[in-house]
Amino acid sequence: MLFQNAFEAALIPFLAGVPLRLGYATEARQALLTHPLPLPDWRSSRHEVFYYLYLVTALEQMLFGSSNVCEAEPDASIQISNARKAQAAELLRAYGVTEDDSVVVICPGSINSRAKRWPAESYAALADRLIESKRRVLLIGSKDETDVSEDVTRRMRERPIVLTGKTTLDQITAVLDRADLVVTNDTGPAHLGAALGRPTIVIFGPTNPLTTRPFAPEAVMLRHPPDCAPCMLRDCPIDHRCMTAITVDEVFEQSHALLKRGSFAKTVRSLCDSVA
Repeated sequence: MLFQNAFEAALIPFLAGVPLRLGYATEARQALLTHPLPLPDWRSSRHEVFYYLYLVTALEQMLFGSSNVCEAEPDASIQISNARKAQAAELLRAYGVTEDDSVVVICPGSINSRAKRWPAESYAALADRLIESKRRVLLIGSKDETDVSEDVTRRMRERPIVLTGKTTLDQITAVLDRADLVVTNDTGPAHLGAALGRPTIVIFGPTNPLTTRPFAPEAVMLRHPPDCAPCMLRDCPIDHRCMTAITVDEVFEQSHALLKRGSFAKTVRSLCDSVA
């Protein structure tokens, strides 16, 4: 079963002589598949989760004559082991972050699309306001996004904790589990934060939240789509209006509301634990 849509993804198993090759008939690769599937007509209006579950459903139907894959709502949540949590706490202590600190994790980059990035000056202003509100702000991302985090840091008055390019995927996932709030573009940490049950703000511009939003209720999408959105382009050919329309004030206000709600919930849990 081929989840990738690219021509090469079908060519390799075809040349290798794999006897059963099921996938979508995209990229002129229908002749390379033993079981090509047409693209579902709902692809642009339903989440990508269902786009790929449809492949699993087709395979199960082919093998067993029936399918129950889509009978239950998909669960995208993930859990972090206590050992990973302890390692994350140790990592953060090295940067002066204590268990009592309120932590906001910000991912200002995106590897495969500059158009998906909220402006660096906006992230800088947001981070400054969060730090001034007594939050510890962490900038994260891969090594390829180091320049973005450096750009944000240069524009700031305060000093964030920069973890960009300094962590592995499992380390940053455990750090996200510690976050009181995650603010990010439409990129990997958005899905991880929401899957971990952390309050997550996702800033959307050229992409379609109907299909690529985090598949979890904790995610809040901020978006002011112009007529040209979603364009799905990697670089904006005009003035990046889909992103610049989203203001620092509204992201900060949404951040403040989610942090306040999380603080209240934490207090209630603490009181319940003490009574128990």
